[in-house]
Amino acid sequence: MTLLFETACSSSAKSGYSDNKEQKDTQRKLPIALSSQLSKAADHYAALVTTAKKNNKIPRSVEEDGEMMWVHDGFDWTEGFFPGSLWYLYALTGDQKWKADAGFFQELIKEDRFYSNHDLGFVFNNSFGNGLRLTGQKSYEKVLVDAANTLLERYDPKVESIKSWDTDKGWQSERGWQYPVIIDNMMNLELLFEVSKLTGDPKYADIAIKHANTTLANHFRDDYSSYHVVDYDSLTGAVRKKERAQGAAHESSWARGQAWGLYGFTMCYRYTNNETYLEQAKNIASFILSNPEIKSNSIPFWDYDAPGIPNEPKDASAAAITASALIELSNYLEEGYLDSAKEMISTLSGSKYFAQNGANHHFLLMHSVGSIPHGAEIDKPLNYADYYYLESLFRLKNKGITAIDTAGHQN
Repeated sequence: MTLLFETACSSSAKSGYSDNKEQKDTQRKLPIALSSQLSKAADHYAALVTTAKKNNKIPRSVEEDGEMMWVHDGFDWTEGFFPGSLWYLYALTGDQKWKADAGFFQELIKEDRFYSNHDLGFVFNNSFGNGLRLTGQKSYEKVLVDAANTLLERYDPKVESIKSWDTDKGWQSERGWQYPVIIDNMMNLELLFEVSKLTGDPKYADIAIKHANTTLANHFRDDYSSYHVVDYDSLTGAVRKKERAQGAAHESSWARGQAWGLYGFTMCYRYTNNETYLEQAKNIASFILSNPEIKSNSIPFWDYDAPGIPNEPKDASAAAITASALIELSNYLEEGYLDSAKEMISTLSGSKYFAQNGANHHFLLMHSVGSIPHGAEIDKPLNYADYYYLESLFRLKNKGITAIDTAGHQN
């Protein structure tokens, strides 16, 4: 199979700023074969696996001092992405070494399935879930069921939603929240849908649907941008506050949050065939794709309303998540979503975002943003940016895409 990408650069703002001269001068076709791109990714990750095995740890990002950042001790919401990326490399290449490496690293997190946290779906669906889908390994089923059962403990029928953060300690305790729910949690519902399929028990899917419906009702503005946090009254289930933890402001549109919403409602449609979810995904996609920066340069600033645009950091992770979601959405609607996804992947595959061999601590993508409000992982590689980039390649391959023929913008 030969899949071609093209490189791109970025510079425009939500306000409509764009450097038209740069676009005219640099618009040209720069194809990259999938075989070449996968070879680069394999080289990066072979080195990353060697380093990770030496330390018996899972890589997350890069510290401010330039050293490797490993996933946090105890529990880390990102700990499933690295083994998940290895599963995708196995799926894309057929090389058994990636299967073995994925199994090795997901064993390091196996016991966390009993840790009460809203992100168990991220952790276990992306690791053991991908492993089960690719290998049929029956022992992975119990891990997924255990994780789903732990996740259900955070569900409250009064709120009809799964609680995100506990508010009795840490920075969350300073916000005055009672029952905070974040848009990110749409991504954890896939674990519940999958476990309903595995067990034949509808309770997991029923709770996933209730959570999705509550999010649909309360998280979105009239333009289909999303709040990051909705806080509920823990006794009545009524909405108390709509705020940010991520994002530039309470009323701004945090780019990765918009991507989580798009991906989450597209995924919910896959499992339910509920047209309401498909319509919501379509509307979120319209919000994202109408942004001037997406139209001209494909990669969003970390927040669509960041005050310093165009001098704000870009977020490659938001682009990778969005691209993967758009590829799936294109299975259900013919609205040009696939072309938009190709543009994003083309840009991420170019030299501005895809690291040279030996650089970037062997992560694939550069220029992602973890959390600017928390001063964490700003303009760094992130293991989940790599994960959704590889997932996008996997989804393109499954659609039989042989070439991406788009005009890129080369720095």
